[in-house]
Amino acid sequence: MTATAPEADERLVGQGHVRRLLGRPELGAVVGAAAVFVFFSVVAEPFLQASSLSTVLYASSTIGIMAVPVALLMIGGEFDLSAGVMVTTSALVSSMFSYQMTANVWVGVGVSLLVTLAVGFFNGFMLTRTKLPSFIITLGTFLMLTGLNLGFTKLISGTVSTKTIGDMEGFDSARTLFASHLTIGGVDLQVTILWWLGLVALATWILLRTRAGNWIFAVGGGADAARAVGVPVNKTKIGLYMAVAFCAWISGQHLLMSYDVVQSGEGVGNEFLYIIAAVIGGCLMTGGYGSAIGSAVGAFIFGMTSKGIVYAQWNPDWFKFFLGAMLLLATLLNAWVRKRAEASK
Repeated sequence: MTATAPEADERLVGQGHVRRLLGRPELGAVVGAAAVFVFFSVVAEPFLQASSLSTVLYASSTIGIMAVPVALLMIGGEFDLSAGVMVTTSALVSSMFSYQMTANVWVGVGVSLLVTLAVGFFNGFMLTRTKLPSFIITLGTFLMLTGLNLGFTKLISGTVSTKTIGDMEGFDSARTLFASHLTIGGVDLQVTILWWLGLVALATWILLRTRAGNWIFAVGGGADAARAVGVPVNKTKIGLYMAVAFCAWISGQHLLMSYDVVQSGEGVGNEFLYIIAAVIGGCLMTGGYGSAIGSAVGAFIFGMTSKGIVYAQWNPDWFKFFLGAMLLLATLLNAWVRKRAEASK
């Protein structure tokens, strides 16, 4: 008689799935997003209309494009307070270079990419060389870029805004890539939504399926321990800052191609929105924990809240209150999820 292996206890199998679910960084954000969606579906009648949801997704994507690399940077244990004004810098460089050099718009776009990546490299290089906190390094970059944005714009254009480049060669094709509208299933959507989803998919693949993803988690969990086992800590951190710069370039080109001109003072304070989206999505302030999907859910909560308040015809001044309350609740819930995940190991 042949012996057969005992079947696994179904209760144990289910418990394993539950434990894995409770250990996901984005669990709290998903629960919060569902609650916010139901709430505004009840209190704001236009919220569920297709055009309204399209607007919500667009608002989410403008934050989400930057929240993705900011989340990866936070998982790596660092911050970037220059991310908001870097978006504006990217747009200003494209606009002024194209206009002043009377060059094809794509030339300005290319120069902007190089300049923006250089800023990201500068942040990472200074961090790894000086060993100063990223808060200090990127705060300095934030102040320098804020001054340069305003100073150069006034020097070259004579005002605080750039000249229009809407009639220049290459503008229409650049707008198609960075600021066009698409019709999917009869719903009008901004191309930034595709950029956003693509970046989330790419970042998730990097985090979960590549050696670089392991390096990011290791660096955030403990740089010294990671270095001891052969992780290229400095290169990883520089790469993360350049990823933030690359996404700032995408956001900056969208800003420019949407409005033809750029105000030099834009972007100040947006860095906190990116960080908030990442934290709501499950990233810990201490590093080593989080996900790109969570940052997307956090950005979606931002979009639903900012537009849901408008559709409910409330005073938009309440938006910051709701955002702060969600940040606190998400942080508490994320800490609970993390403790549950550690206890189940």
